[in-house]
Amino acid sequence: MDPITKIDLRILDFIQDNLRCDFLDKFLSLITKIGDHGTVPIIIAVILLIFAKTRKIGLSMGIAFICGGVVGNLFLKNVVGRIRPYDVAGVDIIIKRLSDYSFPSGHTLIMFETAVVLLIMLKGKYKPIAIGATVVASIVAFSRLYLYVHYPTDVIGGIILGSILGFFGAKLGSYIVSKLEKKDKEKINS
Repeated sequence: MDPITKIDLRILDFIQDNLRCDFLDKFLSLITKIGDHGTVPIIIAVILLIFAKTRKIGLSMGIAFICGGVVGNLFLKNVVGRIRPYDVAGVDIIIKRLSDYSFPSGHTLIMFETAVVLLIMLKGKYKPIAIGATVVASIVAFSRLYLYVHYPTDVIGGIILGSILGFFGAKLGSYIVSKLEKKDKEKINS
């Protein structure tokens, strides 16, 4: 076993030995579902796309999600091919076993894409929503460790990649919307 995996497993075992309790078992098993298949973030992005005032945010999230799906879930998971920690350590887990590879954490990836887009794009009185999304993303990320389905380095990879792609999505989404708005103004003025 490589040294990084040994350190990762020590951290996971520390969490299991020191934090495990009925309340967290139930709470974190529930909250981790927010990231299942990206369903909740995708629904939020679709709703935001419907309204003109929030369309840029929804588009930005969509761009980030597509990039994350391709880069994280289709490419990196299969290229790295990292076996889940519960399989390596022979640990029983309290949620359904997963059939894909471990690196990066897809739940963490999509949650941080969402949070970073919101942190960049929400201003003023709406900033607490972005901060709340970041707190939820962090709890989902921790839940992946607590539930023993990801190594800490998987979660760190998801945070980094999600932050980069969230930033990229926000910038590209803003650029696309500004170009479309400029085109509409030119048509009106013609």
